[in-house]
Amino acid sequence: MDYPELSIEGHVVIVTGASKGIGYGLAKAYANAGAKVAACARDSASLETLVGEIRAEGHTARAYELDVTRVASIEPLVQQIYRDFGRLDILMNNAGVGDNHAAVAVTEADWDQMFAVNAKGLFFVAQAAGKIMLENGYGRIVNMSSQASVVGIREHAVYCATKGAVNQLTRVLALEWAPRGVTVNAIGPTFISTPGTVARLSDPSYLQGVLDRIPAGRVGTIADVAAAALFLSCPSAGMITGQHLAIDGGWTAQ
Repeated sequence: MDYPELSIEGHVVIVTGASKGIGYGLAKAYANAGAKVAACARDSASLETLVGEIRAEGHTARAYELDVTRVASIEPLVQQIYRDFGRLDILMNNAGVGDNHAAVAVTEADWDQMFAVNAKGLFFVAQAAGKIMLENGYGRIVNMSSQASVVGIREHAVYCATKGAVNQLTRVLALEWAPRGVTVNAIGPTFISTPGTVARLSDPSYLQGVLDRIPAGRVGTIADVAAAALFLSCPSAGMITGQHLAIDGGWTAQ
C-alpha cells in the first residue's frame, strides 16, 4: 500500500493575519513543520518579531504588508511572494475580524467592515493564490471559519453571517478547483485561548458559560487549530476538499 505523506518540508505557505493571535501561532507552527513562511498582515512592522523568532529557530520566513480590504493590492502581493520563494503550495487564509453586536444595534459600517475582511478579502486572497496553484496543478487552501458558521451565537449576527459565507465559498472553490489538484477546506475553531480572548476568558462566569457548551471541558489552544491546519495542508489530504472541520471540543455535535 501507499503510506500517507504528511510532511510539508520545503513547501511555501502564505499566512494572512499573521501579526497576532491564532495567525501568529499558525505561522510558527508551519515553520516548525518545515515550511517556508510568507507572513502577511496590514502592518508589516508588527511581523518583525514573528519573523525573527522563526529565523532564530532555523527556519525561513519573510514579512509582507497585506490589507485584504484593499483588493487591488492582493494579487500583485501574492505574485511577489511567488517570485520571491519560487513556489506557492499552501494558503492559510486566516485574516479576519470579529466583534459583538446586538442585532438591533448593527450599523451598515459594522456589516461592511466585517464582510470586507472575513468574506470579500478572504475570497480574493484565495483567488490570487488559486490562480498560481491551478497553473501548477497543486495547492492546499485552508480558510479560517468558526464554529459560529454552523451555530447561532447571540450578539454575533454579522460575524456568524460572514463565517457562514466562508463555508459556502470554500465549497464552491473546492468544486471548481479539485480537478486541477487544488483542495479548499475550512477550519472552525471554538473559543481559543489567545492574548485577544484572555480578558473575556478570565471572567469566571463567562468562562463557565463557554465550558458548559464544550463537552471536552476546556477552551481550545492555538496548537489545536494548528494540528487541523497542518493536516489539511499536507500532500496526502488530497481527497479532502470542500469540508468544514470543527475544532470545537464537541460544541457543534450537540
